[in-house]
Amino acid sequence: MSRRGALGALAAGVGSLLLEPAEEDGAGAGVPSSIAPPLGTRPVVAVFGLARGCGTTTVARALAAELGCRDPSGTAAVECEPRSGGVPLAARPAARLARMLARSGRVTRAHGRICLVHAAGDPAGLVETLSGVAPLVIDAGSGAVGGVCASLATRSVLVTTPALEPSLAELAGDCLERVGPPPLVTVNRSRDDPAHSPDWLLLPESRMGAGLALSGRESRGELGRAVGVLADLCAEPLA
Repeated sequence: MSRRGALGALAAGVGSLLLEPAEEDGAGAGVPSSIAPPLGTRPVVAVFGLARGCGTTTVARALAAELGCRDPSGTAAVECEPRSGGVPLAARPAARLARMLARSGRVTRAHGRICLVHAAGDPAGLVETLSGVAPLVIDAGSGAVGGVCASLATRSVLVTTPALEPSLAELAGDCLERVGPPPLVTVNRSRDDPAHSPDWLLLPESRMGAGLALSGRESRGELGRAVGVLADLCAEPLA
């Protein structure tokens, strides 16, 4: 198969993951205009992976820990599928947020500086609950790109890797921009590869930094500095 043919096949695969705008998503439930995050509230960031294993969860938690460190609340929430296991070492702000969200019937787990929470099919309600309380990062995984999560977000982040074709990230980014703000593209476990756009943020590989992120704490070193830049961009108001 030619390079053009292979790229077309890959693009078609990405296209099959892209969801329609929010009003046609799932059971057809749209996003009420009153839920759209108003200016001046905490960031709501949706993190999408371009492929399985690209590090979506690592990036989402690293970003949440950094946003939580900067926020007056001292914590941030990550919408995901909370998993039990191990003894969570949680900071007090994260534990307080977990208790608050648990009172509304949500499944929560304080984890380091962050609070893992399951939206239970109601991401718009979670955004409304956390408005003015703490930042929210939605770990949207790699199963689908776009949809309600992208519509709710004040910023979206697309995670790719050096092993993936840059054109696929460009295609997914264009589709995300149809339902939400222009996405930020990050190249996880990056190399200084000129094939990627100079506007994309490179996240260097760091096992220690990734381990800290997965435990709900701020990454250190070069990865920590790159995540700090990503947090700056996510917190920056759009024109």
